Amino acid sequence: MASVAWYVGRACNRRLLLGVGSSSVLAIGANFGGITSFVLGLSPEVGRNLKLDVVYPIGGYSRCIDTVEGFEFIYPATWVGDQTLLYRAAEKSERENSLDLPPARNSRRKNVNEPVVAFGPPGSTGELNVSVIVSPVSPSFSIEAFGGPKEVGEAIVRTVTGSGQRTDLKGTLLESNLRQDSERNFKYYELEFKVESPLFRRHNVAICCAHGGRLYTLNAQAPESAWSEVRSEIYTTAKSFNIIS
Repeated sequence: MASVAWYVGRACNRRLLLGVGSSSVLAIGANFGGITSFVLGLSPEVGRNLKLDVVYPIGGYSRCIDTVEGFEFIYPATWVGDQTLLYRAAEKSERENSLDLPPARNSRRKNVNEPVVAFGPPGSTGELNVSVIVSPVSPSFSIEAFGGPKEVGEAIVRTVTGSGQRTDLKGTLLESNLRQDSERNFKYYELEFKVESPLFRRHNVAICCAHGGRLYTLNAQAPESAWSEVRSEIYTTAKSFNIIS
């Protein structure tokens, strides 16, 4: 069976397709003792513009670039990839490369609500993480058709809380903003909301953008009890999300 390490290596090769190129001469060999990360951290914007944070953490953040789905963002360098997604991807790659016919039980439709990537602290339960879902939509689909950030944010909160059907689940929209990429005519809806129940209290920051028949949704979440400690990392991660396709 194809190993997870083989898949990770292949995924890293794909991620390195963008941004490194000739700028890789600035990468000083291996990152012995964090020396390279420290030097790059002296001028973080330069290193990030060159995409060197795909290889070496800069300012405490690493970069995820998905050249297949066409997006990128930075995340805390201490976080790790979701192992379940890695195993599934490895199994999928093995099936696609196998000469044998796949068994009937593997002929399942992909869940469009399953994250493409997900990162979180090692050994965590998943309450603190960032993930990206890419869903197919009509090429003419437009988020703006459903209203501005506030209207869409309120609709999302109602959906998350079951439109009031669950009286023990409460949602509150805290912030809703529009981030525009005027050069490429992209519009990102930035939403911040809380979801509470007798069993948990969660803080979410979501970024939504539609482009080329795809709806991109980045969601970063944390337990409300940890929000004050991780809010800066969550904001930095969410605001770095960009479509690159």
